[in-house]
Amino acid sequence: MGYALDFGWLNDALGMIASGAVMTVFLIVVTSVAGTLLSIFGAIGRRSRHAILRKLVAGYVELIRNTPFLVQLFFIFFGLPRLGIRLDPVTAAILAMTLNMAAYSTEIVGAGLDAVPKGQTEAAKALGLRPRTIFIKIVLPQALKVIFPALTSQIVIMMLESAVVSQIAVRELTYEADMLQARTFRAFETYFVITLVYLGLSIALRRLLYAAGRRSIAGGMA
Repeated sequence: MGYALDFGWLNDALGMIASGAVMTVFLIVVTSVAGTLLSIFGAIGRRSRHAILRKLVAGYVELIRNTPFLVQLFFIFFGLPRLGIRLDPVTAAILAMTLNMAAYSTEIVGAGLDAVPKGQTEAAKALGLRPRTIFIKIVLPQALKVIFPALTSQIVIMMLESAVVSQIAVRELTYEADMLQARTFRAFETYFVITLVYLGLSIALRRLLYAAGRRSIAGGMA
């Protein structure tokens, strides 16, 4: 006797799925803003005149990029309490996701900064502009335009990786899926639906970011 698909449970589960999707969106919005800002400072640090700062940022990037995200998450949530630092699951998830995204985005932002012609900075200095003004008004906007597609992809990847935070009981989409599967015993149907939801969120997020980029950062990007 073959397996019979049954989606009759779905109507009652829509609330849980929507709640999980909202939490996933919340996590990625906060993480994207915080991670991007941190990566800008990281990229600046890697190009600092101070060797100690360069080494500290390089060490942080290597540490995060060469260890599993799950281990980083567990260290923050389960390890830090040993040092007296206790974080609730959502805060721990945001911190872990932000640190992870910032490490990868630091390299992306750095590549954008290096792509800005040095002549523009020199010309701005000749006009008497302050270094901070030059960076904010001239260098950073051009760098973000160059890296915008890569940064968008990194944000989408981070949104998909947020599924890992279900391991510390953050009630995001994957956590709700696990609860539904345990309740309905319909693993195929449950994860099929959740896969479609993640697919929809990924497509919507990418299109939203590109639309925002065309209006602001990325100017004439197709």
